Amino acid sequence: MLKMKIFSIGKNKEAWLGLAIAEYEKRLNFDIQWIFLKDDDQLAKALLHEKFIIALDPSGKALTSEEFSKFLVSSSIKEKCLSFVIGGAEGLTGAIKKKANILLSLSKMTFTHQFCRLILIEQIYRALEIEKGTNYHK
Repeated sequence: MLKMKIFSIGKNKEAWLGLAIAEYEKRLNFDIQWIFLKDDDQLAKALLHEKFIIALDPSGKALTSEEFSKFLVSSSIKEKCLSFVIGGAEGLTGAIKKKANILLSLSKMTFTHQFCRLILIEQIYRALEIEKGTNYHK
């Protein structure tokens, strides 16, 4: 079964954002574990034992939704758990970027870490729907 963790600085402050994220969680057929941390030091410590880290960073590789779907599916076959990392206002530290197996860009634009959570979970849902061949991506 697919297992994912999403590590992020801060919490969801907006109720509407929590509702939107919860909607995608409900649509997914597996649990996503959210780990909210206060700062970069806590984030680095939390990642120490993670095996496959996908760090979200504007300088990372930009994929289409179809490419992300293929990456997500192939990675989930090879790895027991996929760990996504979202930095805070200053982004990710160099050490966290180095530890990552891949740097992935959601966009060249800058988003708040709260918006990144919503965009990421929607793209995860979209990727799995692409794999299933549903009409969601149309």
